Amino acid sequence: MSKFISMIIASLFVLLLAISILSAQSPQKSQSQTEWIANSLKEMQKIKVGMTREDMLKVFTTEGGLSTDLNRTYVYRECPYIKVDVEFEPAGSPARDADGRVTLVEANEDVIKNITKPYLAWMVTD
Repeated sequence: MSKFISMIIASLFVLLLAISILSAQSPQKSQSQTEWIANSLKEMQKIKVGMTREDMLKVFTTEGGLSTDLNRTYVYRECPYIKVDVEFEPAGSPARDADGRVTLVEANEDVIKNITKPYLAWMVTD
């Protein structure tokens, strides 16, 4: 029984030592990264359904790859690895022709119909 207790105490000591070593490694860098992420998320979360493409382009920019005028992946202006997928409702013109083909050209007045939560992914380039 005393060996078991000794093992538990030794394990706790090693765990606490590991935690203190990890937390001692550049706390300022970790803090600044955490603050940057928090501030970035606050900025990204300002973009909501019902806002316009023009509003969204103040925070995000287009990414390469396949897209349509109604569905596109955008990247955060400060980090191209942070992305959102956005679906738009066209402003002032029908979205599709009689055969179901997308007919419109992107307009700053298009309204956000759906936007995903920000996610991380590698960059896509054309």
